Amino acid sequence: MKKYFGCFVIITVLSLNGVAQHNSASKPAASTKSVVASVPVTPLDLAKATLAAHGGDKLKKMRSLIMKGSADLSFNGQSLPGAFSTAISGEKYYFEIVTAIQQLKQTFDGQYTFSSIPGITLPPVTSLGFPLLPKVGETGYIVAALPDGSKKRKGFRITTQEGFYTDFYINEKTGQIKTYESKWTDASNRAITTSVEIDEFVTVEGIVVPKRYAQRFDLGPITAYANFKTNDVKVNSTIEDAAFAIPK
Repeated sequence: MKKYFGCFVIITVLSLNGVAQHNSASKPAASTKSVVASVPVTPLDLAKATLAAHGGDKLKKMRSLIMKGSADLSFNGQSLPGAFSTAISGEKYYFEIVTAIQQLKQTFDGQYTFSSIPGITLPPVTSLGFPLLPKVGETGYIVAALPDGSKKRKGFRITTQEGFYTDFYINEKTGQIKTYESKWTDASNRAITTSVEIDEFVTVEGIVVPKRYAQRFDLGPITAYANFKTNDVKVNSTIEDAAFAIPK
């Protein structure tokens, strides 16, 4: 149970339409035909617009983020209520889930990674999902179109320097992230997929972050689910290095 349950440690866990019509009583002096050129929107253009919808420069310049709340987990017919907390400061982070069964934690101190579940290789929390959005426009983070099978959906893909990628799907009305999906292969050559559906955002100091979201986690024959609700968000708070210390 610890093996599958520990996979949740990586969860951390983003259009303006105007129509104007007018009628004129006067007859124009000459018949004219207006042609509006269609300007192609590149994946990078869309990514920048999405970044702006979540706070733009405020999100890019964010020094730290702390999020805490409830986490209801379910897999193999079992349902487990719990709580989560996560903190990100630059590339350092920790993510923790506490349930009646056990306490799960993954920490990165800027150089080394610690996981309370041994034997599981997990990507850095900052290399997947929402934490990638502030990286738009930075060297080493490639923004590209979605795969061909996703053409009917509006979005883009961000790939990290290590080769981890996340596909972001955008809400047409708000310009914010509606869904994102990530896939990678672990040390045992297993294909692992996770997808997040965001139901609600909260704005803190001009930065728009997920408040309520559901996550599906596929690990071979195991499919697990989690519902997160953020109750406390702090932006740009001072986080002591001790918070990211690796247990000895």
